[in-house]
Amino acid sequence: MDQKLEQTWETPTHEEIRQLSKTHVKAMETLDLDEVWIQAGMQHVLLRTTGRRTGTEHKVALPVWFDPRGHRIVVASFAGAKTDPAWFLNLLDREANAEVSCKSQQGEFISAPEILDGDDYATTWALLNEDRAWYNDYQAITDRRIPLVRLPETCIP
Repeated sequence: MDQKLEQTWETPTHEEIRQLSKTHVKAMETLDLDEVWIQAGMQHVLLRTTGRRTGTEHKVALPVWFDPRGHRIVVASFAGAKTDPAWFLNLLDREANAEVSCKSQQGEFISAPEILDGDDYATTWALLNEDRAWYNDYQAITDRRIPLVRLPETCIP
């Protein structure tokens, strides 16, 4: 599957990213149109997490990249912000988010998210950036290591 994207655009502000995600979440929940699921040439996933502080459900629309085994990878880049995005911080609460609900263009599934580390991270990061070089640009403007999360389909309801 060819996932290579060569794009130039002006990265939205962090507040614009939040607003775009909210709008995209609403569209993903109500429409089944291909253009809702594929934006800027990238497939998306609707990820539901449990808030680490509130205990309530949070939804976010995220672009996905498929690793060589066909698993979805989401990138907690937040456009190179100094802090990790809230959805990723929620995933760190492994008790509340040992499994998360996801919806893709292909349907709904449950995933036991895997936060990548070590050689798995390094290999995946390198392959991802062959297709989507802007993530290297985001990494260059932040001191934190941008997290990668694999979302394997562990159960299909």
